[in-house]
Amino acid sequence: MSPQVPSTPSPAPVQRIAVLGATGSIGTSALDVIARHPARLRASVLAAGRQVDALVALCASHRPEHAVIADSQLYPRLRDGLRDAGLSTQAHAGDEALDVLVGGDGCDTVVAAIVGATGLASTLAAARAGKRLLLANKESLVLAGDLLMQAARSSGATVIPIDSEHNAIFQCLPAQRDDQALRRIVLTASGGPFRGRSRASLADVTPEQAIAHPKWSMGPKISVDSATLMNKGLEVIEAHHLFGLPRSRIEVLVHPQSLVHSLVDFIDGSTLAQLGLPDMRTALAVGFAWPRRIASGVALLDLAVHGRLDFEQPDLDAFPCLALAFGALEAGGSAPAVLNAANEVAVSAFLQRRIAFLSIAEVVEAALARVDDTDGSLDGLLAADAQARRDADQAVVRLAHRG
Repeated sequence: MSPQVPSTPSPAPVQRIAVLGATGSIGTSALDVIARHPARLRASVLAAGRQVDALVALCASHRPEHAVIADSQLYPRLRDGLRDAGLSTQAHAGDEALDVLVGGDGCDTVVAAIVGATGLASTLAAARAGKRLLLANKESLVLAGDLLMQAARSSGATVIPIDSEHNAIFQCLPAQRDDQALRRIVLTASGGPFRGRSRASLADVTPEQAIAHPKWSMGPKISVDSATLMNKGLEVIEAHHLFGLPRSRIEVLVHPQSLVHSLVDFIDGSTLAQLGLPDMRTALAVGFAWPRRIASGVALLDLAVHGRLDFEQPDLDAFPCLALAFGALEAGGSAPAVLNAANEVAVSAFLQRRIAFLSIAEVVEAALARVDDTDGSLDGLLAADAQARRDADQAVVRLAHRG
């Protein structure tokens, strides 16, 4: 008898990835991780909002089958740019085209990194299609968390959060979760560029100061949310949906070093934490490979070099947006959708220098005061979102005239 030769396991199929928001900071980080693993990861769909030239340049580097620009008027520029670059990438435009691609067989994994409520439709399409969904679009969960998570459960989609805080909790929770053993989760916050300052000292803050985050490289909207602590408030609402926990079991601690990304407390007195350098590529690598691990390009954390870890309670007087988010989660219904919509309007007005930094919370509070009950359907939530934007626009006008 000839000896049996052990069979060589067949290589895993290449994971085809749609990167939505490809030209943003998270999209750029995702593509960096993908490029490090050409034998197992490939970008098959790239989508952007209006940055045609940047999208074409990414297509030249990553050679996806499809490229989508959100603004339909820019379709000719995208089509011609791809052709002039000698690329076979097919051009598409508009939200409907993106939803079809995300829900089709051209990708296995979707990185949902479109900023704002405009990312909801494509995120839902991925969840309904049963994809591995790397969720970086927090507004989808805040606006329609119950619907999104139900869609994922029904289709068998795998949802892996890419926010560093939720990704840390995801890593700390056991695969077979016992809710009776889980006491609480603690989201950490850097405190943003204005940590330690009084409310009065924030009256004359400029957009340039607000987007200068001390630890993370992010887009302007998310950076302002970090400066107001609204970002952490939205993350509290996200955590409620992702992990099925009530507000009473979700806490926030300010941790300026941004090395401990979040913690999980258990009833036996144990606390598990996930640590690492502040780089989104770690969470993205976890999302692509889980339950395995792959290299992300992020250096190891050397605690001897960093020296100390500090923690403090958030200042809800100086940063009332976090308190407004806590209240919206407890109120339930359409309140989180209203919070998110009004905040988007307020942050845009602040970046345009129409209102002051402290007025962001005033705009959101004014919109929340007009919350009506909703039936919880997508149409009902979108109607609440639209009404909140109108209410917020009116508040912006009032505050701009006052200022």
